[in-house]
Order: sequence, then C-alpha cells, then structure tokens
Amino acid sequence: MTEPTNEPANSIEQARPKRTKLWVALALVLVLAAGGGVYWALRPSADEDKTASDKVEGASGPVTGGTFKFGVFMSHSTPDPQAGGGYTDAIIGNNVTDKLTWQDPDSGEITPWLAESWEFNEDITEYTFKLRQDVTFSDGTPFNAEVVKANFDQYVLGDPALDIDPNGAPYFPGYLGTEVVDEFTVKVSFDRPSAGFLQGSSFTANYQPGFLALATLAKSAEERTDPKNVIGTGPFVYEEWIENVRTVVVKRPDYNWAPPALERQGAAYLDKIVFNILPEGSVRTGALRSGEVDAILDVTTTDEGPLAADGFEIVARQASGSTYYLNLFPGAFPTDDINVRRAIQLGWNRESLRKTALSDSYTDGTSAVGDTVNGWVDYSGDGPLRYDPEEAKRLLEESGWEEGPDGIRVKDGQRLEIKHFGVQNVVPVKAALESIQLDLADIGIDFQINVLAGPDFSAAMQKGASEYNALSLNRSRNDIAVLNTLYNPTIDNGAYIDQGFEGHDDLVASLSKLEQTLDPAERTKYAKAAQDLLIEEYALVVALFNPSQVIAQAPYVHDILFDAQARNHFRNTWLETR
Repeated sequence: MTEPTNEPANSIEQARPKRTKLWVALALVLVLAAGGGVYWALRPSADEDKTASDKVEGASGPVTGGTFKFGVFMSHSTPDPQAGGGYTDAIIGNNVTDKLTWQDPDSGEITPWLAESWEFNEDITEYTFKLRQDVTFSDGTPFNAEVVKANFDQYVLGDPALDIDPNGAPYFPGYLGTEVVDEFTVKVSFDRPSAGFLQGSSFTANYQPGFLALATLAKSAEERTDPKNVIGTGPFVYEEWIENVRTVVVKRPDYNWAPPALERQGAAYLDKIVFNILPEGSVRTGALRSGEVDAILDVTTTDEGPLAADGFEIVARQASGSTYYLNLFPGAFPTDDINVRRAIQLGWNRESLRKTALSDSYTDGTSAVGDTVNGWVDYSGDGPLRYDPEEAKRLLEESGWEEGPDGIRVKDGQRLEIKHFGVQNVVPVKAALESIQLDLADIGIDFQINVLAGPDFSAAMQKGASEYNALSLNRSRNDIAVLNTLYNPTIDNGAYIDQGFEGHDDLVASLSKLEQTLDPAERTKYAKAAQDLLIEEYALVVALFNPSQVIAQAPYVHDILFDAQARNHFRNTWLETR
C-alpha cells in the first residue's frame, strides 16, 4: 500500500488532471482566516480582459460562427441542470448556467467566477461571498444575492410543491441556509464544518448547482422539461430539447463573465451547438466518419486506435473523483460475510480487465478514489486490492463455502451468488464487469451482472440491499470529500450501510472528518483513515478502473475544454474554416 502523496501522477494523456495545489492554497486561506477572515480575490490581468473580437485576428486565430455538431452516448434527461444525473445533462448544463467559483482543471485550485471573492470563519461553518455586479440571466433579470439564496435553498432542500427533489443535499451536508447580507453579498451557513463546500460551489458534474433565474425556480419539475423555461446566465441559451434525440443551444451574444482563469472574456465563438443522442458506439463512429457530426464523446475503446489512424484527434481526461467501483453491501447475504467481500477484492485480475476492456485512456483503480484526487492511497501491489485467487479461495473455505457440482460454491444449501446492478454510464463498464465475472467464477462465485438503463437503474437504487448485494458506479468530484458524499451512512450511503453494521459509527466519524479541516496534513491523514476503513478494515469497496471521458474530433475542431470533473465547456470552442 502506497502512502498518500501530493505529487502529480504519471500522465496518461494530454488532458490528464494534476493533483498539486488545492489543499495548499485553501490551507493558506484558512491560516489567514483564523485571524479574523480574509477575502480571496483574483481579478483578470489586462491581457486576460479581452472580448472575443480581440482574439479573432486573421486566419490563424479562432473563427467566429458556425454550428458544432456533437454526438453523445447518454440521453439528455432534463434541461434542468440541477436535476440532471447523467454526463450529457452535466455538459449541457455547464454551458447554459454558471457557478460561484471555478476549479482549475490542472492544479485543483478554486478561483473566482460569479463570486469575485470570499471569506470563511475559523471553524469553516460560514462562507461569505462577494458577487459580481454585472451578471444577468438570459431573460434580462439580474444575478444577485437574492438569486443565490433562492437557488441554494431549493437545490439543497427541494420543493415538494413543485416536485423538486433536494438534489444538492449530498453535496452540501449540514446546510442551514443562505443569508442575503446586501444586494451582492451572501453568507452560506452550515451546522457543522464544511471543508468541501468551496469545491462544491464550483461543482460541474451530476446534479450541479448551476444558477437558474427566479422565473425558472418558480416552475415545477414538469414545467422545466420545456427548455424555454430553463433560464441561466451561461454563454449558451436553450433553443430545443427533444428527449433521446437532440438538444440545441445557441450563443448568447452579450455573455461577458467567464472565469478569469480562462484568460478570455466575451461571448462564445460558435453560433450554435447541436447535441445528437447516439447511444450505439458504431453509430457514433459512423456519424463522425461521414461528417454528420464534428466530434463524438464516449469513443469505444476499440475505435480509439482506428479513428486516430484516420486523422481524427483523440482527447481524453480522467474523471476525477471516485473510481468506477463495486460496492459490496454488508447488510445483504452473502456479502454480509467479510470473507466473501475480501475474496471479491482479491479474486479477479486487473491485467486481464485492462487487456480485454480498457484502452490507454483508462488506468487501474487502486482505491475508492482515483489517483488524481488529493489524499489518494494506493491499495494495489501487495495490498488488499492485489490479485490473489488462492487467498480468495482460502477465505471462502474458511467461511464454509464449499465447491458445488457446477463449480459455484455452496453453503447451507445456498449458492454463492452476487446480485449486482449498475448503469452503463462509462463506455467500458459492461466489458469490465464481464472480465471480472469470468475471474470470480474461477474461484466459485456466481457474479450476476445487471447493467440497467436510467429509469431501471433508479428503481434498482430504491430496492438496494433488499434485492441486490453489489452496486457499480462512479461519482465525479475533484475533492476527497467525495468519499463523505458517497459512503457516509447519514448522506448518500453508497454501500447501503444500516445501523446494525459493526462499522457504521466508525465510518460516520471517519468520513465526517474529511469536512472538518482544510489543513493539508490533517486532511491527508483523515483521507487515509477513511480509505483504510472502506478498503482494508471492512472491505466494502472494490476499485475497478479510473473512468475517463474520451472525445474523437475532426481536425478542424479546436479548444473543447475539459474541466476539473472532466465535463466539457464550449465557449472557447471554434471550427476552422474548411
């Protein structure tokens, strides 16, 4: 097992994130804040404060105009970015709404966006933001403190009368409310320390806190399926949404409040983006080759090489956050036996999975979080996530599981069956699970794969440990607090841990500490302790692989941005004149 480090991991592709600066930067602010509070403000330099027209100079620079056609795998389930749980929901939401802060995709540092500056108190239970005063929604209404309060309250608390779920609750645990201090100042309060909140204010993945106009917040969930009712401050505006077919957004000409860190202000270069929903990998690849689309997301692992050989550019970025994991439910038979859980950790071969299911755009999962997250610890090598089928067999035999007539182990007349469910949200999922299934069968475990579509997956989540004993998924969030969000039994409870589980209180206490400090040394210590419990002590998590988002684009496509959660932004994207 490798101790946590803040050094960058080896690069697997040019868009791979680094793990270097976030905790150090936040710790500096915390030290200063302890003396009574400090504002963190970053303002654009003279060179950064440029409009789009400043950059478009001659044929060699970005070109204004054009329609960009993007083929994506997952459906766009709703125009409301605060309610969308898929990758397509997130990337479209990121282009019609903005966030308070921006997380640098390389360093992890949190920098200004719609908030110019902020301060927090010593015990990190209150955050005060100074807002930009020049931001408007696409309906012309102002972005101000009242809007921030209304958004955060509905995002975290929900609104049953409008059928709005509290989708932000797992990301803002302990949220008490938002106070309007003055027109452009807000104070966000928590009932406990919230070290992850600042990163949460920049969050761009599923169920994100993208700001919506007051008129949108007054609409019901059903009314928000009309894209004209979903009004944001972002660089693009909805034109059309046809579920499972396409979504169209158009440029907002007066947009001028991008994150200063992106070094360019002004509107998008593109006039329009058409997101085409193309679930089949072969159809996406065919659409790219024929010119029906200009780029595709979720390139199949077997298509990466041939597309690159044909002159298309392959760009990939690891989705920082959890690994693509297999959670084992300790409250369901037979995963209530820790020896069964340990055998599943040890009983399959990562090298086989890599060869059969992955490409060079993906890396091995070695912990509950990916190696781009500060606080990551490596449990492969000689650790509990090694490949050791003989030890796996010994553990099963120790628990009384004997080999049955068909090779699957039996105990007290019951077969050793692992009933799994997951969602096909990342390209290699099914192939990876099939590789694991074969290896586990060799040690006597019947690993039953159920990869479900969105609605069926949601229904399975409700059944949880009453019908299944294993779940596969991943959670993007470029902060170690993702573990608290995902595994704390009082929050999202990704392993369906009940009060009767022996490790319940240990996990609640350990995971909660990830929110209690921004001191780098302390947070690294707590990160390791939490991972030790999840991987070593209770064997609840099996890390499969680190998910990536992979784009293939025509050579005339330029500057698709991957952010810190590997979601895409298109304000700087442009199409070369052909």
